[in-house]
This record gives sequence, structure tokens and C-alpha cells, in this order.
Amino acid sequence: MQTAQAMPIQVRGLHKSYKQLQVLKGVDLEVEKGSIFALLGSNGAGKTTLVKILTTLLKPDGGTAAINGFDVASSPDHVRQAISLTGQFAAVDEILTGRENLIMIAKLRYLKNPRQVAEEMLQRFGLSDAADRRVSTYSGGMRRRLDIALSIVGKPQILFLDEPTTGLDPEARIEVWKVVKQLADTGMTVLLTTQYLEEAEQLADRIAILHEGRIIANGTLSELKKRFPTSKVEYIEKQPTLEEIFLAIIGKKEAE
Repeated sequence: MQTAQAMPIQVRGLHKSYKQLQVLKGVDLEVEKGSIFALLGSNGAGKTTLVKILTTLLKPDGGTAAINGFDVASSPDHVRQAISLTGQFAAVDEILTGRENLIMIAKLRYLKNPRQVAEEMLQRFGLSDAADRRVSTYSGGMRRRLDIALSIVGKPQILFLDEPTTGLDPEARIEVWKVVKQLADTGMTVLLTTQYLEEAEQLADRIAILHEGRIIANGTLSELKKRFPTSKVEYIEKQPTLEEIFLAIIGKKEAE
């Protein structure tokens, strides 16, 4: 059952274990409509597990998770209608051209005028010149842009990006950042996981740090900076980077 004026993403006390390994240990978070929410964490922190639960690919062991007010466990069909997921590796058919990939997805979503949808996406993501080339000839950045384009065919309300720039060079990473910002500007809600602290710093409206299965910090970049020790002023006040904040918070938590 859907709740009135529900947050796009709401998570309360979420738990998940694999046999004896407890991956999520009571995760709480909320994501506001039209915002970019970055989930930071080291390898094994539980980021991908959380995304899989939110996208109905895994069932939680405890707690609740809801998308637009629909519980991911009891109403998965309603959840899937509202979301799209781009995983760590581009899910594109390399034998097909960029245009053919887009037409195929538009047809699978039963959209009218799939060729027109494909053309609009090619233009929007700067892929028109390469539209009729096989995807196997695309650069890493082009493949990732096509992958995101495929994900938003049909205009999902919420987009999950699981480490979207892994393996990309700096120029391609910046291209993807531009695309993500543009999506949020259209009102789409974006939750992205990343290990690149600069990525979260550049993109996110709010940032949460997932460490050892728990959210240990959650706020805007300005709010997280306040948790960092005051800079010592000699000649120039040095503001902490998000990387310094991340390492300081994790270090403090481990010391506890």
C-alpha cells in the first residue's frame, strides 16, 4: 500500500546477511525527490547489497525499504515501474549499434514510436554521430552514456547508479557527471554509490557514508565538513576535502 506524499526512497532498520556474514546492520536513510544522493563506502561496505534490495533483486532479512511508498518486498511490481538501475558494468549489446540498442529497449517497454525515442536519446546523450556504429567500437565513456540512456528510456522516476564511473578515465568520468546532473535537473531522483570521493563532492545534494554495514554519517557536504576538526589558521585556512572527512569519520568509528 502506498503512503501519501511518500519520499522516493525510505529505508528503516534494514538488515541483510549472507550465511554468517552480516552485511547490513540496521541501515536508515531517506532520499528526497529530484535530488542526487551519494552513498560512499569501501569495498564490502554493503553498498551494492543495499541497491539490490532497493531495486527488488534481493529480499531484506529485516527492517523495511520503500520506493514511492511501496514496500520493496511486498509490492515489487509497483517498485519496478518507478525505477531503473545502471550497474557497475555497462549492460549494452555490443553486437548491435547504439540506435538498435535503444530501439530494442523502447520496444521492450512497449513505448510508442521506438525509433523516435531512440533518436531523442541519441541526441540528448551526444551519441548521434556514433548512432549506427556497433557498440563494440565505442569508448568506455560512450558505452556508459549509452547505458544510462537505456536506463531512462520510459522516464523512470528514480535512477540507481551503482558505481557508474568505475574504470573510466577522468574525461569520460566528467562526461557522466554532466549527464547525471542533467537528469536531476529534470526532476529525476538519483541514488548513486561510489568509491570516488570527488564524484560525491561534485554531484551529491546529500552524502551518506556506509561503513561496516551501518550509516555512520549522513548530510550535506557542508554538514559533514562541520564534523571535521577546525582548520588551524596560519596564513591560509585550508578547508577539508571530502576524502579527509571520509577517512576521519571512518577512523574515529573504528577507534570506538
